[in-house]
Amino acid sequence: MLTTTSTRVVEPAELDEVLDVLRREPVSNAFVTARVQASGLDPWRLGGEMWGWYVDGRLESLCYAGANLVPLCAGPDAVHAFAERARRQGRRCSSIVGPAGPTAGLWSRLEPHWGPAREVRRHQPLMVTDRTPSDIAPDPRVRRVAKDELDAVMPACVAMFTEEVGVSPLAGDGGLVYQARVAELVAAGRSFARFEDGRVVFKAEIGAATPHACQIQGVWVDPGRRGEGLSVAGMAAVVDYALRDVSPVVSLYVNDYNTPARAAYRRVGFREVGAFMSVLF
Repeated sequence: MLTTTSTRVVEPAELDEVLDVLRREPVSNAFVTARVQASGLDPWRLGGEMWGWYVDGRLESLCYAGANLVPLCAGPDAVHAFAERARRQGRRCSSIVGPAGPTAGLWSRLEPHWGPAREVRRHQPLMVTDRTPSDIAPDPRVRRVAKDELDAVMPACVAMFTEEVGVSPLAGDGGLVYQARVAELVAAGRSFARFEDGRVVFKAEIGAATPHACQIQGVWVDPGRRGEGLSVAGMAAVVDYALRDVSPVVSLYVNDYNTPARAAYRRVGFREVGAFMSVLF
């Protein structure tokens, strides 16, 4: 019997089917799942389109196409279909990011049309933990950032973003979108920091949260204080908050060349379960 496949923008009424696909890989898909649960599938609220790949009319794979292009639960055939759609549409995203295999497949097909990229990070270990470390005391001075401390935490957020991504989040719109995102995390109680004399010396955020998994992002230590163990004790505190108040599994992904960070995360109890890949434009 002939199998038929198709690719199109998913309709808002297909929310249950989309969530069923996303639940297949709850850790890898946490970022997009959180957005969908908060905003539904209307492109205006979601901040982008959700593309679906269908086999005999059944939704099998997804690709979020917004500021990031993110393949989700996508095998080779779905990746090929999503790449063709992205190629015809033209690049509208600032990055391609997701599980390493599908993301590499997308980029191999899009690079001749969209390249060169500013940077390609082919292997970013995906790490998870579901327990607090028994041998590391959480830093008692790491706490949730209060709403009236947004101005105090912003310089650390900008420094982290610039160091990690290679460009300032203040470029273009003057940082309005970035500041709004930081403010959203602060208001949700998902921004954490250690303050000393009014300055942030350690910070991290829970950037995405679902009932199944959450994802830590934006981990940063003041350059002048690195090597003091602030990241280990600080991350132990954030993991404790996350497991107690947010989700039963905590995840993050990290650049493979960032040996100190990977070692710190392992000390806190994170283990590698896969890899992400990022293409930055």
